[in-house]
Amino acid sequence: MKQNRNSRRVNEQAREKLASILLFEVADPELALVTLTGVEVSVDKSVLRAYVSCESDRYESVSQALERAKGRIRSLLGHALGWRVTPELIFQIDTTADEAERITRALQNVPPTIGVEKDENGYPVAAGDGAGAAEDSGAAAAGGADDAPDGAAGSACAPAAE
Repeated sequence: MKQNRNSRRVNEQAREKLASILLFEVADPELALVTLTGVEVSVDKSVLRAYVSCESDRYESVSQALERAKGRIRSLLGHALGWRVTPELIFQIDTTADEAERITRALQNVPPTIGVEKDENGYPVAAGDGAGAAEDSGAAAAGGADDAPDGAAGSACAPAAE
């Protein structure tokens, strides 16, 4: 959603009022340790989308508790904001913290193939083949002694001796 100065101010005002209501006015134990991570208010102030964060094992219970308390929260929010329209509340669970934790774990568990020596094309180099494998493949590509006619093996690689 496009943000301008007015919409940022309205979102911030709604976030502060909603956070205060969730902290002090709602006495549901299921909503303990719930964090309000963001609020988006529609341009006409008819819809308020609130993003809440909690532990991943409590998503369902927190969603149900917010749905149960939605009417009371909306009523308190309407009085606190003093807007002409009391916005409809939509609560969504914010999973960005869980995604960040999952990515952090994935980055800490680097697969062993990252540290393997690679050739210029990015393919792993065999442990015992190092430079010898490159010389063998180069000789085969340039034509070996078996492929050369009239015994001219190596004439392309070495200068003629006088």
